[in-house]
Order: sequence, then C-alpha cells, then structure tokens
Amino acid sequence: MPAELAGIAGFAAALVLIALRVPVAVAMGLVGVVGAIPLAGWPAVRFMLGTLPFGAVHPYGLSVVPLFIFMGVFAAHAGLSRNLYDGIYAFVGHVRGGLALATIGACAGFGAICGSSLATAATMSRVALPEMRRKGYADSLAAASVAAGGTLGVLIPPSIILVIYALLTRESIGALFAAALFPGLLGTALYMLAVRVRTRMNPGLGPAGERRDAAGRLRALGRTWDVVLLFVVVIGGIYAGLFSPTEAAAVGAAGAFVFAALRGRLTREVLLCGIREAAVTSGMIFFILIGAALFNFFIESSNLPQFLVSTVAALDWPAWGVMVVLLLFYLLLGCFMDSLSMMLLTVPFVFPVVTHLGYDPVWFGVVLVTVIELGLITPPIGMNLFVIQAADERLSLPRIMTGIIPFILADVLRLALLLAFPVIALGLPRALGLG
Repeated sequence: MPAELAGIAGFAAALVLIALRVPVAVAMGLVGVVGAIPLAGWPAVRFMLGTLPFGAVHPYGLSVVPLFIFMGVFAAHAGLSRNLYDGIYAFVGHVRGGLALATIGACAGFGAICGSSLATAATMSRVALPEMRRKGYADSLAAASVAAGGTLGVLIPPSIILVIYALLTRESIGALFAAALFPGLLGTALYMLAVRVRTRMNPGLGPAGERRDAAGRLRALGRTWDVVLLFVVVIGGIYAGLFSPTEAAAVGAAGAFVFAALRGRLTREVLLCGIREAAVTSGMIFFILIGAALFNFFIESSNLPQFLVSTVAALDWPAWGVMVVLLLFYLLLGCFMDSLSMMLLTVPFVFPVVTHLGYDPVWFGVVLVTVIELGLITPPIGMNLFVIQAADERLSLPRIMTGIIPFILADVLRLALLLAFPVIALGLPRALGLG
C-alpha cells in the first residue's frame, strides 16, 4: 500500500475507533504506533515511544491550561458570573427575551475570564436557567441561549483551545488572542440578534421584564467591576508587555483566588474543587496530546500532508473553494467529535494545505475555533447540549435541539463574514503589531 493511502486509512481507522467509544487518546496513539511500524520501522517507533510523550507535554506554554482552569473555578465561586448576569440584565431585561440576552452577554464576559466552553455553560446554567424558568421563558429558548452562549468561552480570550492551536502550529498566543476578540464579539451580537428575531416572531418564548431606573442600572453595573478588572489585567497585561500569556494566566488565577477569599467563599471544598478540576481536565488534555503526538508521527511518516498539498495544487481549485470544502468537512466532523480531539486529529495535515493556499495561519485559527464552537452545539453529540441537560433534568434533549437551530444559523453567518472579510480577525493583531 502506498504510504499516502496508509495515512488516509489510518485517519479513517482512528475515526472508527472513536465512533466505537475507544478513548480518543488511545485511538490516536494506537493507530499512530501500529501504522508507523511498517512505514518507519520498529527502531524508529521504539525511539519515538521513548521521546514523543515527554515532548508532547513539556512545553512551557501548556502551563496556562491548569492556571486558566483555576481562574474559572475561583471566579465562578466568587460570584462573578452572577454579578455579570445581573449587570447586563439591568440594561436589557425590559425587552422581550431580555433574560436570554443577559445570559449570552454574561457568557461572553465570563468566557473572557474562564477560557472553557463547557465550564462557561455549566456555570451560567446554574445562574440563568432557574431565573428564566421563574420568569416564564420557554425551555427551548432558555436552554439554547445558555448552550450557545457557552461556546463563546472557546473563542473570546483567554481561550484554552487557542493556546493548544498556537502550540501545534507555533503561532503567537498573543496574536491569536487579539484576532479572536472581534469575532467573539461578533458572535455575541449575532446570538443576541437570533434571540430578538425569535422573540419577535413568538413573544411567548421570552416575556419582557421590568425596566430599571438609571440609578438601579448604575448599581448593577458597578457590581461587575471585578470581572472588568480581571479581564483588563489579564488581557491588557499581555498586550502592554507586562507579562507573557503564561504569566497572565497565573495573574488571573491569583486574582480570582483573591476575589473568592475577600468574599468569604474560599472554603476548603472550593479549593479542593479547583485542584481536582484543574488536575482532571489538564490530565485529560495532556493524555490526548500524547496520543496526538504519536498519531502525528504516523501522519508525517505517511507523507499525507505533502500528498494533500500536491493534490490540491493539481486540482487547480480557487483557494476559497478549497476552504469551503474544509469547513464543510469540519462541520460534519463536529457532529460526532469533541472540539479538542477534532483539532488534534486534523491540524497536522490540514494546516499545510491552508498555508499552501496562502491563508493567514492566525486567521485560520480563529475560523477553525469558530467551526469548533459550532460543533459544540450541533446535534447529535454537541457537548454543550448535554452539559445543559445534565444541569436540569427537566430539560429534554429534543427540546434543546429545536431551540438551538437559530444559533447555528447565526454561527454559519459569522463564518461567512469571516471568510468574506478576514480583516474582522486580522485587523486588531495588525494594529497591535502582532501580525
């Protein structure tokens, strides 16, 4: 069998194993080792097994993962998500769907100090779902707004998955964070537009609440100072050159720790919860990274990236046509795989094709994470849908899926805008001298 076909067969085998519920790290590692033996020989594979696992998890940049997880855990227990939700609701609660709008806005803000979609969705579901049910909101709109809003935590910096992409492609974390800011805000605006359209078409989905006076709005807004401060210190510190992204993660975790302590919520249980969540999530990510490193060795041994580049060049398709096909591929893959696994499994052979076509790698990182966001809310196994259902047993999965459709359309529109106007992502990093 030609080496290139062996690479394609190995990719298909990994997908089959994952579909059979073999852990992703095991599936990629097993295919990588077994597939590399006939291509590179046992001595090379034996050497790879002794070096690649350490090389996959030792980069200094990976230390941001447990630190950002710590920041999200302590921020949630310090009540930052509740204050943010109340502050935004004070300004939009009087319109139809105001609670859903506040939920999306709070998800965007909390995502900026959390970096994880699942953590954002889980935290905001505890804050927003009971309030929306009490106000008479339809379960479909309430659950879908939390699930969709939670995806903003993947893109709005700081983002754990953008850090992983940066390490895979050797791109600047700072440039990727800057490039993701405006697309993240655009996603927030489009999600809010989807809520407004739905509630205009069916006012019963989300009734209007009471209007706050100016003094009440200012009081509610004032209680969000901690979130704003944490975001400005973490992100502003990076671009001001005060500290690196890794140091920024440490500063953010320490800041959230202090807020929790000052409010008397830093109990022994909260501290243990933070340690446990950081250890479990980091261990899962590192284990998958090891499997991906073994799989990548096999892919490189098969010359599949070079084969795909030459095939694309021979097709003589326009660059935008190839990009559309790639995005459709990711949309389909996102229906069946989690975001991190999808990125680690495909970037090694997709990235050379993208750069060969002349696309900016920072721009592609933002587009890729946007597609991955879409996968988090796309049936049948969008992870955020299950997080929301687990948060409230009264919610049925079909009802959540029905409500999520307008948000999926909003994400498709955002992708189209990013394809048509790359400056949405690249304008800020260029202005900051990062791209």
